[in-house]
Amino acid sequence: MECAGKGSGTRCLGPARKRCGSCGAVSYCSASHQISHWKVHREECERLERQMKNLDLLNDFPFTFSQESTVQISEKQESRCSFLRKRGIHQVGLWVCECHCGASVTSFGNSRLESDTWNLSNILCPCRGPSSPIAKALCSWKDYYEWRCIPLQSPVSLLLHWPLTVYHAIQLAGLGSLTSEISKLRIHYLGPEKELLQLAVFGELHAVFPGVFVRIELIGPAVPHHRDGDKIDLHSYAHCIEQDCDCRYKNENASCSIGHASSAVTLQLHRGYYHDRFLDISKDSLPHLVIAPNAGVAAYASWLPTIVCLQS
Repeated sequence: MECAGKGSGTRCLGPARKRCGSCGAVSYCSASHQISHWKVHREECERLERQMKNLDLLNDFPFTFSQESTVQISEKQESRCSFLRKRGIHQVGLWVCECHCGASVTSFGNSRLESDTWNLSNILCPCRGPSSPIAKALCSWKDYYEWRCIPLQSPVSLLLHWPLTVYHAIQLAGLGSLTSEISKLRIHYLGPEKELLQLAVFGELHAVFPGVFVRIELIGPAVPHHRDGDKIDLHSYAHCIEQDCDCRYKNENASCSIGHASSAVTLQLHRGYYHDRFLDISKDSLPHLVIAPNAGVAAYASWLPTIVCLQS
């Protein structure tokens, strides 16, 4: 987390480890930056405090659509680690940073930690293409699970919210009907963080946008210097744990297909802030959609130039 007072006139003195004592939603590198930023932050502090009261509920207990987990969440009967451990997915595969003990040892760019494996059986995860195209727009996780023939107790929604948020944003922007008419979909994805260690889940965009070549530019300061400019072609879905499943024998040089419609998903990484990289990234074509799932727009002044960039 960066200092909320960054760019206020003086340089940051170190990591942002001093949280606001009222809301706890923003952090500062020093008391001086906290004091100077108060005139900006005080307008949002009360609202952020109300949101942060639900932080434990939102972060510590994953939503898995089962009555059992709903009770566990509301009564706080188990931790996130124990939830993952019971399902055999604690600190393994794509789940490695889904708890605090995993997040503390992860770093994007460590090839050992970048995974394309669900560590679940093929019954519990979408490791292959769907059996049928989407008949109607997906409006809920229940719709998605039924379409992908996945039981509701599967925890995959914890990770699939990244690509499914992209899908939902496309629908909200009124572009859903256009995906059947266009061959390429260009998306600018701002401020990626934890999902940088879960890039394989974006392979699910093959399923929700059949016949479309999806290109996503991921831009943010969390992208390491040595990964700036890297391009990742996702030719298939994230794998299940079963060694004999046909998801492991897909031709890595072939695009996914549903019926006769082939698709491709390409991700490209860019380090820095969007307003600094926009002209370079958009020199060939403008995006159909700009999305920022992790944006702390109200809390961090570093987003203001990006908002101005989007408005211009």
